[in-house]
Amino acid sequence: MADSWIEVCAKDAIDEEDVIRFDYGGKTYAIYRSPEDTFHATDGLCTHEKIHLADGLVMDDTIECPKHNGRFDYKTGEAVGAPVCINLKTYPVKVEGEAVFIKVA
Repeated sequence: MADSWIEVCAKDAIDEEDVIRFDYGGKTYAIYRSPEDTFHATDGLCTHEKIHLADGLVMDDTIECPKHNGRFDYKTGEAVGAPVCINLKTYPVKVEGEAVFIKVA
């Protein structure tokens, strides 16, 4: 996998204050659209028990894992609510035209 930008989806595919799952290169990512209409990306699995975060609840800048309600700041990846204590990896995101891209690598 080269150090490159990968097209994820159209901007309109993600509602404000929501998250979608994106699988690429054998890995799962979570792509967020904030209430301020900015886009963000993190690893797609909770660091606690590897549950898909795209099934979780987005509230402002926070994603809540659907299994144990651990919370992360999806803009920084910081673990902010127990039982999670390991931060998520974040990825650069850009929007070109109507498409959302993430930089993986």
